[in-house]
Amino acid sequence: MPLSRLSVANQWRVFALAWVVLGAVAVAVAGSIARLDAEAATQRQAATAAILHGAVLKSELERQQAVPAVLAMDPELLALVTAPSAERRDRLNPKLEQLAGEVRAAALYVLDADGTALAASNWREPTSFVGSNYRFRPYYGEAMRDGDAAFFALGTVSGRPGLYLARRIDDADGAPAGVIVAKVEFDALEETRRSSGEPTYVTDRDGVVLITTTPEWRFRTTRPLSETRRRQLAEQQTIGEPLQDMPFAAQEPDLIRIRRPEGTRLYAHEIDTSMGLGWTLHLLWPADQMMSRAVGAARILALLTVALLAGLSGILLRRRQRARNRAAEEEAARSELERQVALRTAELSAANQRLNHEMEERQNLERNRQMLEEELVQANKLATVGQIAAGVAHEINQPLAAIRTQADTAGIYAERGDASAVRRCLDAIAGLTERVGTITDELRAFSRKTRSEVVAVDVEDAIDGALLLVSARLKERGIRLDRSGLTPGLKVKAERNRLEQVVLNLLQNAVEALAGVPSPAIALSSRRQGRKVVVRLTDNGPGLTDEVRERLFTPFVTSKASGLGLGLVISRDIVAGFGGDLTHEPGASGTVFQIVLKAAS
Repeated sequence: MPLSRLSVANQWRVFALAWVVLGAVAVAVAGSIARLDAEAATQRQAATAAILHGAVLKSELERQQAVPAVLAMDPELLALVTAPSAERRDRLNPKLEQLAGEVRAAALYVLDADGTALAASNWREPTSFVGSNYRFRPYYGEAMRDGDAAFFALGTVSGRPGLYLARRIDDADGAPAGVIVAKVEFDALEETRRSSGEPTYVTDRDGVVLITTTPEWRFRTTRPLSETRRRQLAEQQTIGEPLQDMPFAAQEPDLIRIRRPEGTRLYAHEIDTSMGLGWTLHLLWPADQMMSRAVGAARILALLTVALLAGLSGILLRRRQRARNRAAEEEAARSELERQVALRTAELSAANQRLNHEMEERQNLERNRQMLEEELVQANKLATVGQIAAGVAHEINQPLAAIRTQADTAGIYAERGDASAVRRCLDAIAGLTERVGTITDELRAFSRKTRSEVVAVDVEDAIDGALLLVSARLKERGIRLDRSGLTPGLKVKAERNRLEQVVLNLLQNAVEALAGVPSPAIALSSRRQGRKVVVRLTDNGPGLTDEVRERLFTPFVTSKASGLGLGLVISRDIVAGFGGDLTHEPGASGTVFQIVLKAAS
């Protein structure tokens, strides 16, 4: 029956029922679509985070795997395992202790062919490995058989979990003579990831959790294993009791529900297998709150939309009912009202389109501004690198020439059979190589286009990094550098690389200003002032003219013939980004620049 033939009461009943059904369907459909969209967004975030975390872990593993591989070729280790003696042991123990600290290994120790520890980095401690036999450990047998091994377990003495990386030591005839073992603990890495709020864990080929941000998950299994295999793995990893399953309440292809003390939580699950060793990194990205918020917002929006449409429909229905009982003039008035509503809706739509267009233009302008600022900072970096390139090349050429000389000398000593002299030459080459590496690393880090978070930065470290790049120019021009005013241990909230760029810009300006000045000198000082740290750079040059001083931080204003006038502007913007300020301080002579930054604990 057509709606117009029903009574007024029945018309409103049908109308209400129809909109209730439509509202329920709209809420259900909107919730489903929002859930799918939120799930896809969560998976993308989880996949990106898993790749980043996997890359960090892979880098750490590759660095640690190189340690036993290099030590296996050490002549002192080979001499100890082939002909053990107290003298060789006492000489190797401190060496392993120092090396363990440098490579951040929990322990380094040498086993003979029978699995007995001959020397260890923890030889000073009551829990020293020296004299203990580790033949029962799987990594010993695998290394002796295959050449190398990797095994994750609890320490039999320390009770701390870690990865044991073993490498076989072969004698001159290629026969197995012993094993060098490096234990790596991941406490620092786990603590760093734990603060992110994203549960992360690493499993081996059997699905046993080895590394995790949730300590109670360690040595649990992520897939079914037989009781025999569970007990076998527990014995190998010195756990003592059969492995337990992970607290998964339910598991979908890309989502996992986990029982936590605060209740069951839903997570997006992503994996990364790039780190090798048969390991798999699992990252859980919190999904329940994000999905519930998205679903709730979509349902509310759908409900409001249906309510709005229902209200408009009710108005139309009410008008239709009134129109049948009114005269022709009321019909004309209703038509005029509908026309006005349509006109106003069109005006609002046009205004909304104009507003959206203006918002897009504003966002594009802001993005262009940020990109221009980044490009200016990078251009300033590259210009500075170009200015200091000759000095850096000179700083590198000197160690390289010395390396060549030491290498030639080592060859002569080798022909004479003077091993100790050859060793001294090689130590000298190692030191010179480290200096070249330090200079090139600093230059590469400075020129790289990066932007990191604001953290606690040591003022002297930032100054040292800048001086490493500009020291050659200071020496070339005979400029005396006075650092006596620097207060040790001061830290500020900044980005290390960008703070170095500011200091380097100021040093470059000071070097240019001191051209032709007799007895040129630059003084650096730092002090704590309340919650601020003040860093001052002073030179004894001719100072700035009044015209330049008035427009010092204006773009393209410079006193140098070949300068662009952007260095100080960029430097002040960088310091302002840290919440600080860069100013020029008036003085009787010379030029004084002052950097004020927030102090960091």
